[in-house]
Amino acid sequence: MSNEGVDGGRRRFLTAATSVVGAAGAVAAVWPFLASLKPSAKALALGAPVAADIGKLEEGQQVIFVWQGLNIWVLRRSKDMIASLSQVRPRLADPNSDYSQQPEYCKNEHRSIKPEYLVMNAKCTHLGCMPELKAQHPDVSVDPDWLGGYLCPCHGSRYDLSGRVFQSQPAPLNMMVPPYRYASDTMIIIGEDPKKS
Repeated sequence: MSNEGVDGGRRRFLTAATSVVGAAGAVAAVWPFLASLKPSAKALALGAPVAADIGKLEEGQQVIFVWQGLNIWVLRRSKDMIASLSQVRPRLADPNSDYSQQPEYCKNEHRSIKPEYLVMNAKCTHLGCMPELKAQHPDVSVDPDWLGGYLCPCHGSRYDLSGRVFQSQPAPLNMMVPPYRYASDTMIIIGEDPKKS
């Protein structure tokens, strides 16, 4: 067999071109697999602290933020709402939050760093349903002496405007307060404790 008609330069070019196209095809085939190994933004956010802008929150308004897959409420309480906290104290199962989950810096009547803002996990401590804010008072559909608070639609557990459970309810504990801190007057960081000074 004779190699007289074979162009060596053309053969090298075709071999190189085929190699380059093959390598590009391999990268294109492997790229989606490699990209799938990178954690998604949602997965990264599950453990990361969340910045909650409360600058436009009006009195009586509540908003939801998501931290670690949990719905976290931020409620801006009015002066009347804050005043109701001491009035319901005798009717509460754990008024001092001795048995409830919350940071030490929130072990007070309003269960918050600043009385005006409540930051709380939006989950009933009975079976995990989401209670509804029932801020109007009186509200005979809840209780003739209702001063505002949360009512769980699943089994009727009632909480005050600090998430403290009333006596003789299906829910055994006060609602959970997550760790949080103020980055400024209008920004809360959910998932981080305040920096010690």
